[in-house]
Amino acid sequence: MESLSRKHILVFGATGGMGTALCSLLAASGAYIWISGRNKEKLQSIQKQFPTQISGILPCDIRDESAVQALAAKFQPEMGHLDVLINLSGIGILKPLEQLSVAEFEEVMRVNAFGAFYIMKHFMPLFRARQEGLIVHVPGILGKVPMSGATAYCASKYALVGMVQSIREEIKRTRIRITLLYLGGVDTPFWDQMDVRFQRERMIRADEAARAIWYICQQPDSGVLNEMVLQPFSHQVL
Repeated sequence: MESLSRKHILVFGATGGMGTALCSLLAASGAYIWISGRNKEKLQSIQKQFPTQISGILPCDIRDESAVQALAAKFQPEMGHLDVLINLSGIGILKPLEQLSVAEFEEVMRVNAFGAFYIMKHFMPLFRARQEGLIVHVPGILGKVPMSGATAYCASKYALVGMVQSIREEIKRTRIRITLLYLGGVDTPFWDQMDVRFQRERMIRADEAARAIWYICQQPDSGVLNEMVLQPFSHQVL
């Protein structure tokens, strides 16, 4: 396994349910961590928990391409090179087609697909410059297996997966690696606003999901972990 000590890691969507747990694991591994999200106060709260290892907070709305571009432009000169980029950002709206509005569909696509594209578009040059590094996206299991009532969410996550698979073809002669993590249901605040009822006590715990990402970040230097699937026992579909 590759050591994370002194690695420079940027986490988008760090204020979500898995963010704090992941930062705890990365901090214990000796990594230098930058965290990003829309809520500055939540970012500051996480930084207070790990004042030594959180090197900085970077408020950013990934729906805004200019904001992502500006963040990427200042990252290298101000913060050094980037070894690992982790994208935990995402929103979900679960509704039958007849109840799903065009505005809701567009918003899910804007965050989950376009936001991920902006990140790849503007941060890939940092990895290209060194011809190495690791990028982790979390499409979730609905980026692989469809579910009734998840039209917008599945569309956005399938788009993310297709984009990444195509980009892999462009970088396959480099040492830049991209890993997709297909998580089943994870018990996080993601589900708090959902109208659909789920058995959250049967879901994967947020700290266990974070540990899967932490493991991915240490994949062997001699190989590439293209994807990982982690699901609750009650949701085994693959």
